[in-house]
Amino acid sequence: MKRLVVASLLALVLGLTTAGAARAVPDEYDDTQSHPLRIAAYLLYPIGYTAEWLLLRPFHYIISRPHLEPVFGHGPHQEVGTY
Repeated sequence: MKRLVVASLLALVLGLTTAGAARAVPDEYDDTQSHPLRIAAYLLYPIGYTAEWLLLRPFHYIISRPHLEPVFGHGPHQEVGTY
């Protein structure tokens, strides 16, 4: 019975002292967002993103096929997180 009371009190204390739910904070405007290079980046980013997904990734998929690697000189990549 003592263990149940101690466990309940511990759960209550942890529940009251831990951080609450995260809430999204609205993106507030500041002067850095009006810098000319930032505005250019806002306009160019969608073009680069589209080019990556429609041109570069399919191209990499083709040249990285095992039977085509010797033709294009492509080698396998390291696993992510290993050195």
